[in-house]
Amino acid sequence: MSVIEVEEKSIEDAIALACQKLKLPREKIEIEVLSKGSSGIFGIVGARKAKIRAKAKVPPVEHNAEKAKEVLNEILSHIDLPNVVEWESKEEYLYLNIISNGSGLLIGKRGKTLNALQYLVSKIASRLAGENVSVVVDTENYRSKREVSLTDLARELGDKVKKSGRPLTTGPMSSQDRRVIHLALKGDQEVRTKSKGEGNLRRVVIYPVRKTRKPSGRKPAAAKAPEAARTPDAEE
Repeated sequence: MSVIEVEEKSIEDAIALACQKLKLPREKIEIEVLSKGSSGIFGIVGARKAKIRAKAKVPPVEHNAEKAKEVLNEILSHIDLPNVVEWESKEEYLYLNIISNGSGLLIGKRGKTLNALQYLVSKIASRLAGENVSVVVDTENYRSKREVSLTDLARELGDKVKKSGRPLTTGPMSSQDRRVIHLALKGDQEVRTKSKGEGNLRRVVIYPVRKTRKPSGRKPAAAKAPEAARTPDAEE
């Protein structure tokens, strides 16, 4: 990141020159005043120019991403595996991708190790940034493969629910996995989904949607006489 120091007769003039040199508007520049300057005696003797240090402001997303990346690198430094961490912004998430030859160890059984890393990085990065930072930690495209697998599972369970007419419940899932299930069945008008449970035991329940009977258009039958006996097949 380019950092420059500028001297001019006044702070305002120094800021204007910094904007010109960095080719950025004032609102995109971070200014640190090093010296306010002095007009001296009669504006001649002992006069000193104002001095500032200026640099381009880091966009919030980029700033949070660098913090999250630093946190993940610090955690991975305690594991004897060569790796490189890259990041990119997707929707409302920061995706951190670990490039390593020990991806199996980093993923763990059903992604538990990767989920633990993601949880730690999200919590620490959010505390450092002073705001919620949603982080997704991935390696070897595990998340994408997992999403495809969960989408297939969701549709399979949805078909079973429609055939049986009874709800089905998944096993315990992370919030990210539950989101995939919900989205996979969102457009299916014959089922609905809902998360249930607490903490790490939250699951997704898939319910069949009961079809409402359409009105037949027939006129209502005349009321029976009070003394008429109820037929055996009357609804309870």
